[in-house]
Parts: sequence; structure tokens; C-alpha cells
Amino acid sequence: MILQVALDTPLRRVFDYRYPKDSEAAAMSALPPPGVRVRVPFGRRLLVGILVATSSESQVPAEKLRHAVEFLDTEPVFDAVTFELLCWAADYYHHPIGAVFAAALPVGLRDGQAARLRSLRWDLTATGRQEWQTPSDRRAPRQRALLEWLATNEVRDEAAVTAQFKPDLVRTLAARDWIVAVETDASAQPSLASEAAPPDAAELALTPAQSEAVAAILGSLSRFAVHLLHGVTGSGKTEVYLQVIARVIGTGGQALVLVPEIALTPQLVARFAHRFGTGIAVLHSGLAGSERRDAWRRAHAGEARIVIGTRSAVFASLPRLAVIVVDEEHDASYKQQEGFRYSGRDLAVLRAQRAAVPIVLGSATPSLETLENVAQGRYSRLSLPQRAGVARPPLMRLVDLKKHASEQGLSQPALQAIREHLAAGGQIIVFLNRRGYAPTLFCNQCGWAAACAHCDARMTLHRRAGRLRCHHCGAQSAVPSTCGQCAHPLYPVGQGTERVEETLERLFPEAPLARLDRDTAAARGGMQAVLAEVQSGAAKILVGTQMLTKGHHFPDVSLVVILDADQGLFASDYRATERLAQMIIQVAGRAGRDARAGEVLIQTEFPEHPLLNRLISDGYEAFAAGALAERREAHWPPFSRLALLRAEARQIERLDEFLGAAARLGTGKGASLGAGGHGAGIRILGPATALLARRADHFRAHLLIEADERLVLQRFLSRWLPAVEGLAAPTGLRWSIDVDPLEVD
Repeated sequence: MILQVALDTPLRRVFDYRYPKDSEAAAMSALPPPGVRVRVPFGRRLLVGILVATSSESQVPAEKLRHAVEFLDTEPVFDAVTFELLCWAADYYHHPIGAVFAAALPVGLRDGQAARLRSLRWDLTATGRQEWQTPSDRRAPRQRALLEWLATNEVRDEAAVTAQFKPDLVRTLAARDWIVAVETDASAQPSLASEAAPPDAAELALTPAQSEAVAAILGSLSRFAVHLLHGVTGSGKTEVYLQVIARVIGTGGQALVLVPEIALTPQLVARFAHRFGTGIAVLHSGLAGSERRDAWRRAHAGEARIVIGTRSAVFASLPRLAVIVVDEEHDASYKQQEGFRYSGRDLAVLRAQRAAVPIVLGSATPSLETLENVAQGRYSRLSLPQRAGVARPPLMRLVDLKKHASEQGLSQPALQAIREHLAAGGQIIVFLNRRGYAPTLFCNQCGWAAACAHCDARMTLHRRAGRLRCHHCGAQSAVPSTCGQCAHPLYPVGQGTERVEETLERLFPEAPLARLDRDTAAARGGMQAVLAEVQSGAAKILVGTQMLTKGHHFPDVSLVVILDADQGLFASDYRATERLAQMIIQVAGRAGRDARAGEVLIQTEFPEHPLLNRLISDGYEAFAAGALAERREAHWPPFSRLALLRAEARQIERLDEFLGAAARLGTGKGASLGAGGHGAGIRILGPATALLARRADHFRAHLLIEADERLVLQRFLSRWLPAVEGLAAPTGLRWSIDVDPLEVD
């Protein structure tokens, strides 16, 4: 029998090995199950791979087949559904299967560490129990004390025993065959259903809409169903999640909760811990390797009742999975943008289908794809149209920047509103989706602007750090004092969060201020410190980027000011308006979430724009209906299927040559793909230069592949990509395929 092993390499294939030499005889009677890890020789290295299948033959000549070194597991490291999901994902996203498995495992397990923690537990043997039950003549009291302790204590692990008794005594009784050490699974716990909830786990009273949503979801347990929980911001979606999960874990099941950003996990974990106590595992890339490994082990062993994590947590091994929740399902962070480019949300839906469990997609601004699935009857919609408690929707209005003077990006109506809300004791959010001090450092005399030496982009001024930084490649340099071309002074042009913070500190010195963006959140605990300032009321004004839009609850925020709302109105990407609408609604939803009335000011140069007016007057659903109609007419997703072949190289000529050859392979003008060429329903557009043509000293371009149907696209890619791999790519050229891309730039 031949082992077919997936290894973390760029090659889209599995590798054949013989059984380990000391296992060949046993292999005839007991085949190892797919999903176990295998250590194998690969070149001069030893790698850990995943056994995908066994076969009776190999295309590799017998004399060249190498023996695997050892099996690392006796049982698979993935439950059956997750294993099949990973194999499917490798095929659908056309990514090397070994790299897909590697992405699903913590680093420690990729390196061969144990999937389950093993420990020793001391038990009485039959002889030892007889000795303990025999009347004592009080000789060897310490020996009898050890027998008594083992007979009457449930916790008998090695650490507990050696804490009570000397090792010599333990060895003496073992030598007499009175006690024996038994290897156990250290992470094994009692049945989840038997664990009582903590005393402070009282559920909140539900609104009628929340009750209907909970009942609908619970009614679909033990079968596949997709529920869109479409609730306005502040409508209590999290309480719906909590009450559904309470029922699930009460019957011994496990729940998987996905969130789009690492920053959201601490507050969500705190709320779940308050309700459920222990039994929660957290999985995301911000954890130390050992923390992530141990959380994975707890989920795999069934100890963790609830797993909360970002997109990669969709691959957690959960043997008793009973429900999946995807919070803020519309968020672009669920799509991995490098390497294995998967959608965590889409794979979560597929996992629920294969596991026959319900999945809840929660959002105040659902993606257009999700809304179209509702329209087609594939998903059910559960609506929460009103805010919970006494909270009411905020009053939203546009501020015409052409009519009102502004100071460093802050209009006079906005400044007046800030004064009024501060006087009334409210908190204020000022939103600008641009970090740094200013996006450009400019010379008024000769027109020079600080540009990145490695990208077709300008450097952003970070004044407090005293650096110019490129937000695309990470390059940075000192801030020049004068223009290098004409020696005249340089001026910062435009606003970033730093500059807005500086302006507000000058205009409102009595109001404590905090800033939340990638710079302030970079330090460990930085984001939690800022949020704590706002929650405690220590900060009265919060300036920030899109990190503010995602799920935060600030009960005292009464005013939100949105600066530069026009960024997405005229962008080239077809999803730009959808993202802009979602961003506006999400950040506006931070206002008026408690007893205070909420107000939202949206500054714009285009107050007559239909998107902005539709959002203000009719809400997100009206915008989405119009946007879907436009997508249908333009034949963009969800009414077509896309894939993007991205390539980059240091020489633009080589890039154009490679992409041109790849395009010809697909259009039948070059090497044949077989009978029928690329087939009906396929369109290849390009080569086209990326919006940012040069990044990190590499020129970038792409081919866009468009199909009418998903199956047509997949069949084409399965034939075309192997042909593209066979092209003689120039040295240094890198290319990748992105199926269902979120950005076409």
C-alpha cells in the first residue's frame, strides 16, 4: 500500500511514500485513516504532512519510492466534515492541498507536536484494592495512606499524586503491583451537558422579534439551514446568538462563532464568559503559538463548548459541532487576501451544510450576495427592525462642504454639533478612514510631493513618529525639512486621524480625546486601552478609522461625524459603493445606542448624490435593492462568477509577455486546452495594469476571468491553470489565482 501525503509546498499535488519500515507488517491488517499526520523525508528535510489517502499503486517507480518515517497520530487531527471541507477548498480555490491543511493547523501541530495532551493517572490494581480493603495492623501507614487516597479521590493525575506523596513511595507500590500508571487524554473533560452555567448567566428579556429569531434558529437544529439575522445596529443580535448557543451547549453540542477582526474578540469573549463561564476557546492569528495550539486541542478534544475566532477558526476541529454563527457577515476581513485566498464566511456555510447544522449570518448591512441568496430562497431572513431597549435610530443628515467653511476637514456645523453634545454630557466619534497626519507632503513652489521610491504611491506623513511611511509596502524615511528640488518649505496636505486629533485637541482642550487606528492599536493591548477609556467615560471624543465600525457598543455616544464620505463614490472597483454604504451605516450605528438620542453628520462635496440620499431617506435595504439591480444589468457578481489571475515582476515587459501568453491559452489563440477551447460562458479580460501599478518594486497586472455560472468557471480553471503552470515564467515573476475576488484592481 502507498501513502498519499499532502505537504506544505507550492506544488498542487500529493506525494507518494511507502509505509514506515517498522509499520509495513501492521499495515496489512490496519490501514491508517485519512487525516493523520505523517513525518516523511522530502529532499534533505523531514516534513510533517497529512495523509490524504492510500493506494495500491503509484506512478513513481518502486525503486524511487521512499519510506515515511513515522505516523504521528492514531486518529485524524480533523473531524470528518472538516477534513472533507479542506479537500474541497483546495480544489475550489485551486490552492496546493498541503498548504491548505497547513493553514488549518496551529504552528505546533504543523511541526509535529501532539494533537492531544497525554498525562499519567495512577489507579489501584485489583491486588492494590484488595490490600486497601484488608484490615490493617497499622504497619506501613504511608503506604496505606496512598492506597486510601487513590481509592477515594477522583483527581489522581501524576502531579496531584506527587504533590501528596514522595516519588519513592509511589515507585514502591508500583513495584508491588498495587498501583499502575494509566495514560489518559489530559484535555478530556466530563460531558458538556453536565457542566452547570455560572450563577450570573441570566438571559436578557427578548423583544418579540428576537424571540421569533431564536425560535426559528432552534427549530432548525440538527439540520442544515442558513439564517440571515438582519438587525439594525443595536438591535440585540448578540443576545440572539447567546440564547441559541445556551440551548446548544446545554444538550452537549459545540458552537463556532466567527468575527471579522481580532480586535472584536476580547469584548465578545468577555460577554460570552460572563454568560457561560469557562469552556470557551479563542482562535486567531494574534495569539502566541502555544496559546493557539492549546485552544485548538481543547476544541478538538470536545472540552471547549464554544470556539470564538476570526476566519481561520472555520477550520477548527469540532467533533460535536451543532451551530455556527458568522457575525458581521458582510465584512471583507472574512476573505483571506494572501496565500490561500479563501472566504471564511462562504466556507462556514459549506461546513454547516456538510455537518447538517444551522448557520446564522448576522449583519446590519448584509452583503449583496447574501441578500440575493435570500431573494432566491436559499437563505431565510430573520429581521430585527428596532433597537433594543429605549434606544432609537440616530438622526442622519448631510453637511454640504461647498456651503460651509471648514477647519482642517471639520465643517462649522460639525464643530457646533460637537460643542452642543459635549455640553449635554455626550461622547462624540469623529470618523475618518485615513490614518497618519496627512496623506501628502507637498512643495507649493515647484509642485514636488513625497513619493514612495518603491511604489506608485505617495508617502503619508506620520508627524508624531517623525516619519514618512508608505501604507502599501511599509517603506519609511525621515521627514525632510525642505524640498529636495528647490529648498522651499514643505507643507502637509490633506487630513489623517493624527491631524484631526490635533485640531480637536486645540479646539476643545477641555474634552479628553482618544484615537483608535492601526497605529494606536499596534502595541499589545493598545486597542483595549483606548476602548476602556471610551467605555469608562474618560475620553469624551474618539477619533478613528474603520476599526470603529465593527460591533462596538458605546452607550454614551450621542454624535458621530463622518469626514470625507466621498472616498467610495467614484472609485474604480465595482464593490466600492456597497462598502461605502456599509461603512456609513455601521459607523452611524455607534450613536444613540442607549437612552441618549443619536445624531450623525455626514460631510460631503456631493450632497445630491443618489447613494447618499437613498441611505439617508430610505435606509440600507433600499440602497441594496438599487445596487443589486445595477449589478444584474452590468452582469457583475452575484449574477456572474469571477476569478483573478494576478502577476507581478520587476520588469514590466516580462509581466505583459507572461499574462499575454496565459490569456492566449484561454482564448484558443495559443496552446489548446482541449476540445472546445475555453468553452461557452467564459470571458477573459486583460491583461490590465493594477490600479497601483508598482508596489514594493514589482509591477502588477492581472487577467480577469468571468463566467456565467460557478460550475463553468471551475471547469475552465481546472483545465487552464495546469496549462498556465506549464508556461516558461520569467525568473522572479510570481502569479496567483483568486477565486471570487473581493477586489478587482
